[in-house]
Amino acid sequence: QVQLVESGGGLVQAGGSLRLSCAASGSIFSINDMGWYRQAPGKQRELVAAISSGGSTNYADSVKGRFTISRDNAKNTVYLLMNSLKPEDTAVYYCNADISTRTGLRRWWGQGTQVTVSS
Repeated sequence: QVQLVESGGGLVQAGGSLRLSCAASGSIFSINDMGWYRQAPGKQRELVAAISSGGSTNYADSVKGRFTISRDNAKNTVYLLMNSLKPEDTAVYYCNADISTRTGLRRWWGQGTQVTVSS
């Protein structure tokens, strides 16, 4: 079985920074793409950023220039550094990873971590 455990959420003032972490553990053969999504109250879950196993990145237009996604393959961990936070960044943030195990390849999700940005 695989688990994704997130940490680093919290309450921050507008203009501040937070760093989210998400560590994958379990019977993992390999990890392909990893990423972060978010879901604000009353809205659909949306992609924030993604990173391939080779380090290629993709960002939502709303976070370009403010957020940075990175990963440590040795630790099976993906990070999201969020700078210049805005109240509209308030949401539950979920990490995901496309992981190969003995049963095959599938997408796994973390439990979510709350990020609240006060104005």
